[in-house]
Amino acid sequence: MNTKVPTSSIAAEDQFGQRLAARLSAGHQELSHDIGERLRVARAQAVAARKQAPQLRTAPEVVQSGSTLTLGGGWWTRIGSVVPLIALVAGLVTISVMQDDDRASELAEVDSALLTGDLPPAAYTDPGFAQFLKADGASD
Repeated sequence: MNTKVPTSSIAAEDQFGQRLAARLSAGHQELSHDIGERLRVARAQAVAARKQAPQLRTAPEVVQSGSTLTLGGGWWTRIGSVVPLIALVAGLVTISVMQDDDRASELAEVDSALLTGDLPPAAYTDPGFAQFLKADGASD
């Protein structure tokens, strides 16, 4: 990577900066003293903020095989990233099986209550029986 900056662009930037500073300083004598002092303080603060060294970021180190260097890379990283996925799938399958078992046991309880009850199963399909249950529930 070429990091050299052409000398002509540096010179052009310097000339532009000097022209800009001259333009900004042109009306300085006509300003009142307190405004001039505030501008001087603001200029000093801006220059101090600009002079702070920029934070440099380092590139990842490259190992001899050509891959990037990671913390604890290799098979352990791959296994560690797959294990939570396997645990999630196993949990979802377990929840599904448990819900199916609960539904089956609830249906079995209802069926056994219907078959062992005092009424024959045909009574539950009779439209009058539904009216009887509503009237019986309202009288309580």
